[in-house]
Amino acid sequence: MRKRVVLSAIVAMFLVSVSSAWALEELVESVVKGCEKELTSYCSNVTPGDGRVLACLYAHSDKLSGQCEYALYDAAVQLERFVAALSYVANECDADLDKFCSGVAVGEGRLLECLDKNSSKISKRCTQALKDVSEE
Repeated sequence: MRKRVVLSAIVAMFLVSVSSAWALEELVESVVKGCEKELTSYCSNVTPGDGRVLACLYAHSDKLSGQCEYALYDAAVQLERFVAALSYVANECDADLDKFCSGVAVGEGRLLECLDKNSSKISKRCTQALKDVSEE
């Protein structure tokens, strides 16, 4: 069970790191705080980056405290919600993104900014999806 929770957190963090650096930063802080003891005890010599710290926690998953397990589980749940919201908006706004934002580079909120700039022209489905996600 512990390895499953840690693995879920690792997969979710990878997915979001590709999608949104700001969301990842907040979740990483939460995991660092919740797993401070484990990071100090087991992973202090690990060079951060490319998922090495999470791999270290996974390797020591049988020794994680309840607090650390919860921090990883909570991060995984939040990331899953973020990815679901991102997928929902991408599906509902696909045609609008093609029509109004095809020349916009992905990342750093540029696509969302483009949709916002074109808010009077985008479809009702896209408008509703953006509203639904912003209320979460």
